Amino acid sequence: MEFKPLSGREFPRYSAIKTFFRLPHLLPSDPEFAQADIALFGIPFDGGVSYRPGTRFAPSRVREASSLGRGFHLDRGQNVFAKWKVVDAGDCPTVPIEATQTYAQIEKYVANLLTQNKKFVACGGDHSVTLPILRALHKKLGRKLALVHFDAHLDTYPAAWGIEVHHGSFARHAIEEGLVDPKQMVQIGIRGPFAGADDLDFVKKHRIRVFTIDDVREGTLADFLKKLPVFGEIPTYLSFDVDGLDPVYAPGTGTPVIGGLTSYEAQRILRALQIQNLVGGDVVEISPPYDHADLTSLVGVDVMFEILSLFR
Repeated sequence: MEFKPLSGREFPRYSAIKTFFRLPHLLPSDPEFAQADIALFGIPFDGGVSYRPGTRFAPSRVREASSLGRGFHLDRGQNVFAKWKVVDAGDCPTVPIEATQTYAQIEKYVANLLTQNKKFVACGGDHSVTLPILRALHKKLGRKLALVHFDAHLDTYPAAWGIEVHHGSFARHAIEEGLVDPKQMVQIGIRGPFAGADDLDFVKKHRIRVFTIDDVREGTLADFLKKLPVFGEIPTYLSFDVDGLDPVYAPGTGTPVIGGLTSYEAQRILRALQIQNLVGGDVVEISPPYDHADLTSLVGVDVMFEILSLFR
């Protein structure tokens, strides 16, 4: 079969059944799935949110918005869908009223992709879904990963309402469980206000490299891009929370924080990343019920495209 998006000349972009980037839809159990290099899939779950829900609707809405997606990357001079065989692998099973079962389902789903030697990009879902993905990667690879984390929040926070895993705690658990190496971790777009000064204790203790929004804006953007670390052979995961952007550019999210990245700054940072061994990525916290004119869903489309373009 041809692993190509539907032609916009044969089927106008507002038509046809919606898949990510109008790509073929193949489930991991389908025989032809073995031919694919990269799987795109949704995680429709928002059981880990602490404020505004709605991220369960992100995969379907981003699929629709991705009808406007194209494959040729102007800066890189390559067509990602010519370079790789990419498919829409559908949605990971979830249990909308129970988080623990959902995390087990996510870990099982990703483990299956890894068994078939697939790289992947996930569309969540709240940020808690990143933790079971990292668990599956760690089990498969047998070593700690590097992590590139875009966000307004540190996500190293303690339990909330007695619940350990939620969308603000995935990074803490990833480090405490030994899934990622904090010395090979970078957080981009972080900003206040915080609940207290002790919010920073965890990142200071583990020496996580944090780039605040002020770090991005002091001097030119070109100056900041030179400060980004280079990730060598270590397996690296990229997690992009859309609330890292200013709500002007990404209004459809559960915990918006003003004063964030512009969509252009996010693009430039993603394009400047030097990652030798990217094993997977996600875009999370898109909440379509709070979106306007698909602005946030379009951010999700572009982030997925930029992650695809980082694979080697």
